[in-house]
Amino acid sequence: MAYVQANHLMEDHCRVESSPTLGTFVGIFDGHGGPEVARFTAEHLFPNLQPKATCSKQAVTAETIRKAFLDTDESFIALVEKQWAVTPNLAAVGSCCLVGVVHQRTLFVANLGNSRAVLGKVDLNGGICPVQLSTEHVASDENVRQELSAQHPDDPHIVVLKHDHWRVKGIQQVSRTIGDAYLKHQRFNREPLHSRFRLREPFSRPILSAEPSIISYSLKPSDRFIIFASDGLWEFLSNEEAIEIVHKNERSGIARRLIEAAVQGAARKRKMRYSDLKKIERGVRRHFHDDITVVVLFIDHGLSVTDHSQESPVLSISVPSGTGDLARS
Repeated sequence: MAYVQANHLMEDHCRVESSPTLGTFVGIFDGHGGPEVARFTAEHLFPNLQPKATCSKQAVTAETIRKAFLDTDESFIALVEKQWAVTPNLAAVGSCCLVGVVHQRTLFVANLGNSRAVLGKVDLNGGICPVQLSTEHVASDENVRQELSAQHPDDPHIVVLKHDHWRVKGIQQVSRTIGDAYLKHQRFNREPLHSRFRLREPFSRPILSAEPSIISYSLKPSDRFIIFASDGLWEFLSNEEAIEIVHKNERSGIARRLIEAAVQGAARKRKMRYSDLKKIERGVRRHFHDDITVVVLFIDHGLSVTDHSQESPVLSISVPSGTGDLARS
């Protein structure tokens, strides 16, 4: 696990858990408008999943994960309601949310927004090839624009091309998030919310959604590792480039190596030296690249630790808002 901070306040959060009953949980939470929703989701989504999984005969299912996402979103909306008079702009904070759960031999990947999970698997020639596991909800995707237009047929401005980027209502690049209460409930689209966030036209149905895209995948002997990362990594590395880095290097420090490759890409884009980019202070550095968080999960086939009918070690790691340039766990 590794992260690099570009914003004045680190808006990415991450959580990794492992237990005999639930298997391995990885969460990447990429905030926007502030760190509050990413932090809230990191603290609450996994606990929301635990009781649902315990009550389910299959322990973890797509439906238990879905309900954990929706419950987390509803809980944050309730917090916005409670804090409305004191901190109304909390309604304009949101987070993308990428979750992976490996339970026994099944991998679940659930996503809101534009973080990404990529599987590295060995092909028939012995090389490594990528399989993107997550579905991204970005306004630049024509399918997403069509989906939004179908959901809001009376709104010709539901998606707007602004400064060469497609945005939902001219504001958000993503269509599914945790939080962003002001784009989900009309009751928050009013004073005392700051005028720069308020929409001119009232809306009757949610503009953004917290409904995750979820896939289940049976792990195969050819599967080697999974890269979970916020979109800051994928802005500068293709799926192919990322899996090659993991495949060709030692496991130790591999998440940090991926981040370094992405930041080097940001430096090349601006035609500057990597060493000079690293010296730029947080906040200003956001003009060069985003906060980046990476978790690489290796799949060790045949190890008893993957059999959760037996005793497995319990692991819990959470990365809060960082104060350093680059950290690793």
